[in-house]
Parts: sequence; structure tokens; C-alpha cells
Amino acid sequence: MRSSSSSFRARIAAALLASAATVGALLTAAAPTAHAADTPLRDLGAAKGKVIGTAVTGSKLTGTYGDIAGTQFGSLTPGNAMKWGSVEPTRGTFNWAEADQIVAFAQAHNQQVRGHTLVWHSQNPGWLTNGSWTSAELSTLLQNHIDTEVGRYKGKIAAWDVVNEPFNEDGTYRSTLWYNGLGADYIATALTRARAADPAAKLYVNDYNVEGVNAKSTALYNLVKSLKERGVPIDGVGLQAHLILGQVPSTLQQNIQRFADLGVDVAITELDIRMTLPSDSAELAQQKADYKAVTAACVAVARCVNFTVWGFTDSDSWVESTFPGQGAATPYDANYAPKPAYYGISEALGGTTTPPPTGACTAAYGVGSQWNTGFTGNVTISCSGASLSSWRVSWTYGAGQRITQAWNATCTQSGAAVSCQNASYNAAVPDGGSVSFGFNASWSGSNPVPTVTLG
Repeated sequence: MRSSSSSFRARIAAALLASAATVGALLTAAAPTAHAADTPLRDLGAAKGKVIGTAVTGSKLTGTYGDIAGTQFGSLTPGNAMKWGSVEPTRGTFNWAEADQIVAFAQAHNQQVRGHTLVWHSQNPGWLTNGSWTSAELSTLLQNHIDTEVGRYKGKIAAWDVVNEPFNEDGTYRSTLWYNGLGADYIATALTRARAADPAAKLYVNDYNVEGVNAKSTALYNLVKSLKERGVPIDGVGLQAHLILGQVPSTLQQNIQRFADLGVDVAITELDIRMTLPSDSAELAQQKADYKAVTAACVAVARCVNFTVWGFTDSDSWVESTFPGQGAATPYDANYAPKPAYYGISEALGGTTTPPPTGACTAAYGVGSQWNTGFTGNVTISCSGASLSSWRVSWTYGAGQRITQAWNATCTQSGAAVSCQNASYNAAVPDGGSVSFGFNASWSGSNPVPTVTLG
């Protein structure tokens, strides 16, 4: 009995030591958000005569995602909600719900909307792509679609990507339903129809791999020049800018300028810069330099009027599902924390933002009570000099402890590794504030303080 009592007192002493210990939290996915004092990107852009935008998913426009989309950006592009396959999946049956939601959000936040996209070879409804159409029927379908969609949002859309991706890499026209059925003049037809449906909206032709001077961008240049000479309405060109880390074209600014010299506006419409995963500090530094370079090229040309990222957070990016092993392509990480790329954009726009100091947010691990088979623990996340829009803390147990229940957080354990993430209602940790969560766990023999690192 004496030996057993001694062992129990030793375990109690270990528990008291644990309760007093403050340990660093692994916050790799919850780096501090931009300081509240930082000037939002949309305001920095406006001071330079640029509209800073992002593509969005309508269903996500709530909570932190909605807050960032509404605060940081001056224009929204529906990522998929205005494509033909989304709005008319069955012939004559329309679904405008998500598109309407995005337009309403933009209006409520004093933002422009870029309509995307009216005429494209991809994401069309099956009834359209599988049909057997005469040229006359195809022309009628095209014109009616433009009349319907542009007409619905007349006065609410600042610019339309009327025709998307018309060229091959060598500068020849892409073989599509539209080109094969109507010839190259489908582009002029679409632009003319869009102008009639909403005379106030700016009309663009949009393509990828046309950021630098090359065969494809020269074909686009020649198309715009020809359309202008023929009197076909064309207000701008969109350079999608789906780029690879370290490969910003050296002729980007020159290319933007030559289009501007034709008398049209230029927009960076779908910027993301992908890298090999997992990302590291060197890659993130290069990504910052790349984002800064693209932004600076737009800033340098007066007629580069819009700079849009294709999703602002890695959790809403198309890249990882399209390019296996690649990702981390946007200015915010998956938990809405700004990456170095965010600061690259800001700096190129004249901002003076500085990333929050390392260690501004920490986590304290404690044991509230303990008995012979289990204990109750708690973690408090605190910030001073920064804030969090979401958080995750992780640690590794050293003596076989296992979490059995948690509250105010979602906790998972794999072997000795524990990861706990915020609940929906306590994601934000303000500068000078804190949030806490608790858990029950089992132990046997000892309960040492977990070894934790700061991410």
C-alpha cells in the first residue's frame, strides 16, 4: 500500500507540473491574419486605379470566407456559377441561384462583378454538346443564351468574359462546337450580341498562356486588332495568368502594353501561382516575388484595370485536383491566413503591410484534474500583436495518453499525434483575446507534458 500511495502522489505531482506548463501550439494552418490596421487590397488598388478582385464560390460567402471576400476585394468573379452548364443544365430550365447570390453579395459590399463566361468550349450542358445542330440552329442558341444571361444581369455586371479560350498554343483557332459550326466569326457575333444585351458592360476575350509575348498572345493581339478595325465591340483582353512558380514571363508588362496600345483595357483575370507540395519557406518566398512581379506589371500600365486572383484561399482552389502534387497557389492558406504572396500583392500596390511577429499567438496546455485512469485537460489560445481567423493546435503524447472526448474543438488522434481544430463558433481569436477548449483523456503510469513545437 505504501508503494502504491507513493506512485499515486508522483502522478499527482506530474499533473500539477503539466497544469502549470505553457507550451507552444503548432499553428501551421492558422498563421495570424493580416493586421486590422493594414489597408485592404481593394483600397490599395483603388489608389492606383486598379480593381482588385477574386473568384468566389457562392455557397462559401459566409463567415471568415465572406468577411475576407467582402473586405479585401473590389470585384468578384463567379468561379462556376455563370457558366452555361451551371445556369441551363436542362434546355429551357434555368438555375440562377448561385449567380444571383454572388451578385447580391457584391452589391451589398460595393463591389463590381466580372461575368464569366458566356461562350466557351468547356462546362457546357450535355444537351448542347451532344446535340446535332445546323449552323443556323447553333447561331440561334448562342445568341439566345447571350440575350438571356446578359439581359438578366443588365446593369449589374461591370465586365463580361464574352469569349473564353478561343486559341490553340500555336495561335490557330481551337476546334470547338462554336468554331466548327460557325467559323471564326462566332467571336464577333458573340461580342455584338453582348453589346446589344447590355451596352454598359465591358466586353472581353479571355485566354490562358497569353501573358507573355508568344504565338498564342500574338494571335489574340491580331484578333483584337481585326475586331477593332471592323468596328466589332471589344473593350478588353483577359490574361488568365495560371502560372507556375518562378515562371512569370519576362515580357508580361510589354505584352500588357501592346494590347493597351490597341486601345483596349487589360485585366489579369485568373491569377494563381502553383508550386510543388508540400510548400516550404523558399517556395513561399518565390511565390511572393512572383505575385509582386505580376501586380507590378499591371500597376505599370494605365490600361491594366483589373487584377483578379482565381480564388483567394488554397481551400477554394482548383489547382490541387487538376495538377496532382501541385498546389498552394493562392494568397491565403487553407485556413484563411495570408501567405507571403498576399504581402507581395500589397507591396506592389504601395502597401506597407508587415507580417505579424512570430509568436504573437500561442497556446497554453494544462491539466485541470486527474485520477488513476484519466484526466481532464484544457488548451487556451491567446494572441497579442496579431489575430487568428481560425486555429489548429497539435502535439504528440509521450506516454500513451489518448483523448476520449473533446468540447469547443474537434480533436483527432493518430497514434501519439493529436490535432485539435476550432469549432464553427470560436474560430476567431482577436488581438489581445483568447479562446479555450477542453478534453478528457486516458493515461496509465505517467502523464508527462507533451513535446510541442511552434509551426
